[in-house]
Amino acid sequence: MFTGLIEDVGAVKRIERNSQQLRVTLNCSLAQAEFVLGESIAVNGICLTVVDFGEGWFSADLSSETWRVTSLSRLREGSRVNLERALRFGDRLGGHLVSGHVDAQGTVTGIVREANTIFFQFSLPPAPLRYLITKGSVCIDGVSLTVSELLSDGFTVAIIPHTLKQTALEFLRIGDQVNIETDLIGKYVERLLTGGAAVSPGGPGVSLDLLARNGFL
Repeated sequence: MFTGLIEDVGAVKRIERNSQQLRVTLNCSLAQAEFVLGESIAVNGICLTVVDFGEGWFSADLSSETWRVTSLSRLREGSRVNLERALRFGDRLGGHLVSGHVDAQGTVTGIVREANTIFFQFSLPPAPLRYLITKGSVCIDGVSLTVSELLSDGFTVAIIPHTLKQTALEFLRIGDQVNIETDLIGKYVERLLTGGAAVSPGGPGVSLDLLARNGFL
């Protein structure tokens, strides 16, 4: 579990891809003395397992599914990535609960600067979009952010200069794809209220009638 507060911006050192292995090695400035094999680190919002490490670097193996459904497949040597180590009991929860399991990839469709704020607009498929609410939480490439506005085909977020400088979001350009994780709680609420039944993206979802029938109203 993570919080979406980035600890370090690392860089891809190398990517090894062959029939036996799919491994990414990243340069970083995280405290190596605290590293242990098998621990979890969020890389651009994706929970990965440390399989090897040394002074100023660590390696993680990727499954073919992770490679297929996330933006990691577009990384190249030198690409900058957001890094966060797993949350410890007793830590401050400064962002929001982030699992490191990506729901979908969004696309940057707009970047507008207004005074000390940078507004990013992202397109997103209907299925994950239904879990977003205005002023709710969303995780973009591992960064905990607040939804500024919901659109018919996406959403916007407002980012202050400090967040931009402390994360890899400053390298985003229009057309880039990002990893999106929606709010964990909303997905569980929907699952419970629908009795475990799958809800189609265009379906009714959670309604007042459904809430009333389940004793919430």
